[in-house]
Amino acid sequence: MIEFRLNARSGVPTYLQLVQQVRQAIRLGVLQPGDQLPTVKEVVGKLAINPNTVLKAYRELDHEGLVEARRGQGTFVSRSLVPATPAEHASLRSALLRWLERARADGLDEDDVTALFDDALHTALVEDAA
Repeated sequence: MIEFRLNARSGVPTYLQLVQQVRQAIRLGVLQPGDQLPTVKEVVGKLAINPNTVLKAYRELDHEGLVEARRGQGTFVSRSLVPATPAEHASLRSALLRWLERARADGLDEDDVTALFDDALHTALVEDAA
């Protein structure tokens, strides 16, 4: 089951952080079709946020077709976003972890790493589009 985390410094609305974390978990194969998301009550209890925030996130995911609410049962993942198996991601994940260790050793903090990664991703996408 997914464990939500919030980053108050990110500037990203809380509901959107929840949506992004579910998308990521589905994309990485952590959540599979049929898996149940934490109940609204569970999320509210762990994160101390407004229940409407969780409901908004779950509605957004439902609108995208990623989850479905089953009355009286909960919210369940309805489809996958996994382009490859988690095993196929293993070598990429390993290389990324090594890169992150190097970045940390070079004194980069989370914001520095995020900025560098976002810049590299943007550059790669622009080059692919050209």
